[in-house]
Amino acid sequence: MDKAKPYIPISCSFYDYLEEAATLKRLSVIDYYENGENVNVESRIATLLVRDKVEYMLLENEETIRLDTLISFNGKALPKSC
Repeated sequence: MDKAKPYIPISCSFYDYLEEAATLKRLSVIDYYENGENVNVESRIATLLVRDKVEYMLLENEETIRLDTLISFNGKALPKSC
């Protein structure tokens, strides 16, 4: 995804869902957009973080995903806003 594109915050309740998965170290199926393509990965969230006012998840495989690129997490679709 173009890092210059303005960040659109994700739903607060969905963020809480991601935090729960990270805390429980739940193996998860993550669908997201990268360079205009759908990507699917199975991993655990190592941590959630903020860089320059943009939220990311860092996976245990060291992949970093910008949260507003998420399509779904464990089959649960990303809501559009808080």
